Amino acid sequence: MSNSTTMGSPGAASTTPSPGAFQSLARNNSYVIPGLYDLNVEDTNWVLTSSFIIFTMQTGFGMLESGCVSVKNEVNIMMKNIIDIVLGGFTYWLFGYAMAFGRGELNNPFVALGDFLIDPGVSDPLFGPIFAAFLFQLSFSTTATTIVSGAMAERCNFKAYCIFSFFNTIVYCIPAGWVWGEHGFLKNLGVVDIAGSGPVHLIGGASAFASAAILGPRLGRYAKGTDPLPLGNPVNACMGLFVLWWGWLAFNSGSTYGVSGAKWAYAARAAVMTMMGSFGGGSFSIIYSMINNDGRMDVVDLINGILASLVSVTAGCYLYHAWEAILIGAIGSALCCFGMPLFDRMGVDDPVGASSVHGIAGIWGVLAVGFFADNPLRMDTTSGRSGLFKGGGWYMLGVQSLSALCLACWGVCTTFVLLWLINKVVPIRMDPNEELLGADLMEHRIRHTQIGISRALSALAPIQLDLDDVIDAPPIGRNPGHERCVDEIEAASQKLHQWRQAMDKFADRPAREKTELASGASSRRRSKSFLSKSHRNGKDNAAFDRGGITTVKMSGREGKETHQLSVIGSEQSYQVGSTDRNADRNFAWID
Repeated sequence: MSNSTTMGSPGAASTTPSPGAFQSLARNNSYVIPGLYDLNVEDTNWVLTSSFIIFTMQTGFGMLESGCVSVKNEVNIMMKNIIDIVLGGFTYWLFGYAMAFGRGELNNPFVALGDFLIDPGVSDPLFGPIFAAFLFQLSFSTTATTIVSGAMAERCNFKAYCIFSFFNTIVYCIPAGWVWGEHGFLKNLGVVDIAGSGPVHLIGGASAFASAAILGPRLGRYAKGTDPLPLGNPVNACMGLFVLWWGWLAFNSGSTYGVSGAKWAYAARAAVMTMMGSFGGGSFSIIYSMINNDGRMDVVDLINGILASLVSVTAGCYLYHAWEAILIGAIGSALCCFGMPLFDRMGVDDPVGASSVHGIAGIWGVLAVGFFADNPLRMDTTSGRSGLFKGGGWYMLGVQSLSALCLACWGVCTTFVLLWLINKVVPIRMDPNEELLGADLMEHRIRHTQIGISRALSALAPIQLDLDDVIDAPPIGRNPGHERCVDEIEAASQKLHQWRQAMDKFADRPAREKTELASGASSRRRSKSFLSKSHRNGKDNAAFDRGGITTVKMSGREGKETHQLSVIGSEQSYQVGSTDRNADRNFAWID
């Protein structure tokens, strides 16, 4: 199926390409990557739809990470996920895509150099395929970048992280070109990685490990041993898992890069094997957690075990049989569950376990192709090779091992260098006092309530710190305007209460005065005069403020009464409704 189109010098005969026949077209006098731009209408629809769904994985990462950190840092981690898309996506358009898949004369086995700031014109014959390919690869890039944010949570300076996110594209795009670009030395050696166990997850996990190691553990993290800290919001973490699960189906099945020819059948197989792998990983994590926690299920064990199994089947998602996918997923889950406490014993504080989930499971996912991969008929994914257990010999396992080694070393080393350089400009670690108060308050002026922020502010008050700005930050979840109204109502309530006490004293004369009938009658007349219409209308009643309608309650000798205080324009009045329907009271308590 190879329709070709010849483009020669001016005046030479040319034909218009049909959909899907772009592989021999040249653009800007540079070579073409056939697999990247060979898309017909149906393929493009599949690639774009998959890209949209993969993009929703950012929601899953944000919810999962914010659920695993303390409440006073949950907004900060969501902000970092947004930054990963904005700055990471921008730099991928600037230079990331060009260094991974660019077409230029200076391309070499290490890096591509072409198609910077990619923006084809409408007359370009590859106009549609270029945009579709860029969007698909962009969704992979932002996913790889955001893996690192969870490992740096709760103690990374937000400004330093923004710089890191801007340049982290370099960490991802160059090894992605090694594996998927036409120039890449690993691709030309025969490495197989369908959906990114290596370029996306292993790179992300290696970078997460390096960043967590450089930053050091959170304050007090290992003061009482290496047991996991309590989650800030377990429900959010579980919801994040579901969103990631959904996105992973597009991540893997969309990597067939179309539905034409035999691609649709392998897309369906990729989706099913993805689920099979998660079943194997989930089953193992259930058993592990039950044994490890005396019959109780740990949320983090289950979530990370399932995610690790998904990472493990990603590289060869449509090259496995069902039982193989289940086994691969279970092994990936086991490696992750045993790896998380190992990193803690090493002093590497990874709040979300990204180093294990994406790093260790990513290595296993790359190697699993060398063991279990089939040679897919009518697809050139493996260049006709099979894995070791399928009679293909040691070659594929050898190149897969080389790929895992190169990617892991690149991810760790480049992240170390990048963070070291950033630290020379902006400190990458938060100030200890700011860490105690939380990044939400110190970086974003978001003040949570009932989580210890006030106690931390009180403890830090004697220290020479400038906390005026954050002390004045209003607590979230409240309307300051309503709070002021409530304060005014409470002030009016106090005045009304004082007035009621004075009137009670005035009404309750001593017993000796009751024997004097004339004086008693005079006292009642004065009381009646005081409670005349003008007073009942409230025009000279200082206890009532203008401000709407308020319902108040009164507790007196005859029972409880409910009062409604209303203010309309400049007129102020209150009405009394008694529980016995017969009382004619004029004053009330306000709760």
